[in-house]
Amino acid sequence: MNCLIVDDEPQARKLLATYLATIPGCSIAGACRNAMEAYEALQTGKIDLVFLDIRMPVVSGTDFLRSLKNPPLVIFTTAYDKYAMEGYELNVVDYLLKPIALPRLLQAVDKARERYKEKLLTPQEPPPDYTFVKQDNKLVKVMFRDIRFVEGMQNYIKLHLTDSVMIVPSTMKAFEKVLPPSQFIRVHRSYIASVSFITAIRSGQIELSSLQLPIGISYKDDLLKSIGH
Repeated sequence: MNCLIVDDEPQARKLLATYLATIPGCSIAGACRNAMEAYEALQTGKIDLVFLDIRMPVVSGTDFLRSLKNPPLVIFTTAYDKYAMEGYELNVVDYLLKPIALPRLLQAVDKARERYKEKLLTPQEPPPDYTFVKQDNKLVKVMFRDIRFVEGMQNYIKLHLTDSVMIVPSTMKAFEKVLPPSQFIRVHRSYIASVSFITAIRSGQIELSSLQLPIGISYKDDLLKSIGH
């Protein structure tokens, strides 16, 4: 199982990573300091199990879990036992109290393995029709149907929506993995366009209503294939 550690305490992340490295079948996909980093990790990689701290700055572990439409398996890791009932309501695999002992962690991982096997045998729900992006100190939901095109700006992207523009701390490569490939097409190294908003294709450019975007030479063939030409 690909495991993600989410905890704002460096020592807690380090200890959990050390333990997990000794457990067969567990691969550490990453360690995040907060919910925003965790959300990006979930969008850019395959994560099967998350070890999630609850009391974190800005966005708590419970709020973060509630924001996910199709969350992976989750094991709460916290120094406080008062959130146990909330963990039960959120259907987490287990609830580990810090300091975490290795035998107790092994028990939790065994539970996660059983859930993981069950999940593989269960028909998957359709993918979500939205994503969350970081804005100031919060995560904001953006519906895919509202994105006209995405513009790259080095370590940031600009989302051109139907009624607004949002600047998001992300790379084009990372955000492209979030977008449904059936709905979006890379037309240039700096632009990803929503197929539903494309009104015309000319030599060297596409039109989105009255707006023109350039077509990169290396992306032309993929664009034509996406529209059946």
